[in-house]
Amino acid sequence: MNEVLLAKASEARLLRTNRVRADTTVIPANVSYPTDSGLLAKAIRRIAATGRRIQAAGGATRPRLRDRSRSAGRRAHEIGSRLRLRAAAGNDEALAAVQRGTRELADLAEQAAHDAQRFLATANAALRRACTQARRLEESGQPDPVAGRRRGRLARAIHDLTELLAATRTIARQTRQRLAGQTPDGAARRVSLHDPDARPIAKGRLGKPVEFGYKAQLVDNENGIVLDHDVQHGNPADAPRLAPAIDRVSTRAGRPPRTVTADRGYGEQNVDSALHDLGVRAVVIPRKGRPTKARQAEEHRPSFRRTVKWRTGCEGRISALKRGYGWDRTRIDTIEGARIWTGHGVLTHNLIKISALAAA
Repeated sequence: MNEVLLAKASEARLLRTNRVRADTTVIPANVSYPTDSGLLAKAIRRIAATGRRIQAAGGATRPRLRDRSRSAGRRAHEIGSRLRLRAAAGNDEALAAVQRGTRELADLAEQAAHDAQRFLATANAALRRACTQARRLEESGQPDPVAGRRRGRLARAIHDLTELLAATRTIARQTRQRLAGQTPDGAARRVSLHDPDARPIAKGRLGKPVEFGYKAQLVDNENGIVLDHDVQHGNPADAPRLAPAIDRVSTRAGRPPRTVTADRGYGEQNVDSALHDLGVRAVVIPRKGRPTKARQAEEHRPSFRRTVKWRTGCEGRISALKRGYGWDRTRIDTIEGARIWTGHGVLTHNLIKISALAAA
């Protein structure tokens, strides 16, 4: 829908590309701040709840799945109490108590996952028996719609428990790494039970040094129309993403932009060369590192400085999208859900902008 809208705007000569600017931001996932103890306690509770769903759907009546939610809750509460009283007690003592409680939670989570794996095998066997019985009833011409709905609930619960056990083992493994003094790899770190693609992203903001979600790039023009946007997994580098975005903008508008500007995170010589190869006349991007005297003279030119100042308006565009168009938090899980959510926000924003230009 965004492609069709921009094509219509281009046909009506409303898509200006004299100057375009790019910037990146974080699209937060719909998750609370993740801690090892919090994720482990939540995983234990969800394993017990999903086991009850399987039993209610007629699968795995034996053996019963032990509910360890209360034990996990007590340990999580003890960890929180120790953290709140850290100023009163010695730091080393409080840290040892927190690590001990976290280790016990990891033990509980692994034991719950181990028990649930055996429980899952029994549930799968029950599902196979139910499917075999359903085929026999259909062959005899007496299908049972009630049993079909129950079988569907059982299959969904088994699928949820399978994914939950994989996530629980991942969280327990990265907790063990942290307790051993190792930092888990941020590109693969699990920060949510329900959103497997969300990742920690450090953008250097004072209020939020680390955010959890996805990294988005936005390109807009002088009229505030978002010409291109994309959402990527993890925290990819900014520089390699600019030339493909400008290439897409050139295809939509039928001509390359005259001037492209972005912040210093894009400031590399190969980025300038790639943009010039696409037909961009002026690339106004401050260079990373310590510039040479020739580069200093280039960046101190009045036209260069005016364009760099205009570039800061892209941050205002991102702020507007976060305030009014859903970019403050994606409400759909996974990377595909985040792309759908942000795409609808861009569509609404561009509809308003293009309608105002068409009415002027």
